[in-house]
Amino acid sequence: MSDDLEALRGELLDGWQRQSRGWARQADRIREVGMPVSLRMIELAELQPGERVLELAAGPGDTGFLAARLLGPSGTLISSDAAEGMLEIARERALEQGVENVEFKQFQLEWIDLPTASVDAILCRWGVMLVVDPAAALSECRRVLRPGGRAVLAVWDVPQANPWSVIPSRAMVELELVDPPMPGRPGMFVLAEPGVFESTLREAGFIEVTVEPVAIARHYDSILDLIGETLDVSMLFNRAWAGFDDEHRRLLREEIEARSAPFADPAGGYTYPGVSLVALATA
Repeated sequence: MSDDLEALRGELLDGWQRQSRGWARQADRIREVGMPVSLRMIELAELQPGERVLELAAGPGDTGFLAARLLGPSGTLISSDAAEGMLEIARERALEQGVENVEFKQFQLEWIDLPTASVDAILCRWGVMLVVDPAAALSECRRVLRPGGRAVLAVWDVPQANPWSVIPSRAMVELELVDPPMPGRPGMFVLAEPGVFESTLREAGFIEVTVEPVAIARHYDSILDLIGETLDVSMLFNRAWAGFDDEHRRLLREEIEARSAPFADPAGGYTYPGVSLVALATA
């Protein structure tokens, strides 16, 4: 079993490395869409000048760079990701935005290569639910936080609250282009059911845990725009699409369009609602 889990970890890391170019293309949109979540995370973290803050699964680095501005020259942001390709995106964007009080580290969430009680706060937006063992990742977060330190983490709410995500994947399943997802694999919604996120944090040793929803909206100019973003950010959709011929791609576009009809804008395009769960947990 452990060999199977290690193989899955390797597969996921390779997948995120391959997707990093797509994430670079979509970085500005990801920042815009995720800003309500990032701002609420920063507000809850109550960061102070001089603190040492770790961002995990940073991707383009959006949330951490907001934090860095609050830490001042005496504080430090550690921007980390498991995939070197993602770190390259963050390095480039830090340079563009003039963020200087930042270190970049390649860390796995389940094995954070830092001493115990070495950071004041942790930020992780949409990362912890994508690892093989979220409970182990949260335990590692608890370990590296100093006593009284704050972890602010975001995961996705239930699928029905995030149609922008589930419509493309369910369209593929409905057309029998792919098999339904295997149970037990990492995915967007493994911590989404009511109470699961909070209980997993408490089991990892956190106290004073609160979880709240934060609404977002995702606008696309067309179905092709939605498909293009999904190809760039989703390794599963990208891998499946690459194996489809033109006819199957046409059928898939039509199915996604039909399922998206409730979200069509009168002026054109589509706007889908979304909900993220944001947790504040104290070590």
